[in-house]
Amino acid sequence: MITVSEYNLPDLQLMNESANKFLLWIPDKSYIVLGASNNAKDAIVEDTALSDNITVIKRRTGGQTVVLTPKNLIISAVITDESVMKPKDVFNRFNDHIIGAIEKNHSVNFSTKGISDIAMGEKKIMGSSMYRGKGKLFYHAVLNFDEPSTTFQKYLKHPSNEPDYRKGRMHHEFVTSLTETGYAESIYHLKEEIAKSLSTILSNHEDADKTLEKAV
Repeated sequence: MITVSEYNLPDLQLMNESANKFLLWIPDKSYIVLGASNNAKDAIVEDTALSDNITVIKRRTGGQTVVLTPKNLIISAVITDESVMKPKDVFNRFNDHIIGAIEKNHSVNFSTKGISDIAMGEKKIMGSSMYRGKGKLFYHAVLNFDEPSTTFQKYLKHPSNEPDYRKGRMHHEFVTSLTETGYAESIYHLKEEIAKSLSTILSNHEDADKTLEKAV
């Protein structure tokens, strides 16, 4: 039986912040992260996760269960400004800045699909979710930089809810990576580009992943 732990990843600290701030980080190993409304039995291929000794944790934010690996870039932020805390506006604003940072060094066009995904055509490269607490909103996104889509198929069952554009496709048919789209820069270069872009909308930011980064 899978043991589910409380969420304890680097962006947890943001939930205690009292000012707008963001954090970009790269996981130190693979994790399965359950969405707030998910449970391990329905969301995870348990035998595979157990045999591979994958750490399973549960977050406060909504959305579906995700796999995090050292080949993902995680984008997290806390927003305390009431004037910009409408969820749809937050998703659109972050997506616009992330897409702009990617396209600065890429000839491929990306767009927002579903509620908050970023996709190339009908293939997803990033999903996001949020959690609203008292006086603040926590935003969390997972950008698949170079993880093969078969990894998600290996550990995750088909989600209970899916965006319209997925059309029942399995994980390996639905998800792609940024490198598969032809992006030639490194994950660290992209992290810096996104940080520069997000700093224009969130005045304070933090880069606390030095001990977590691994070469990709």
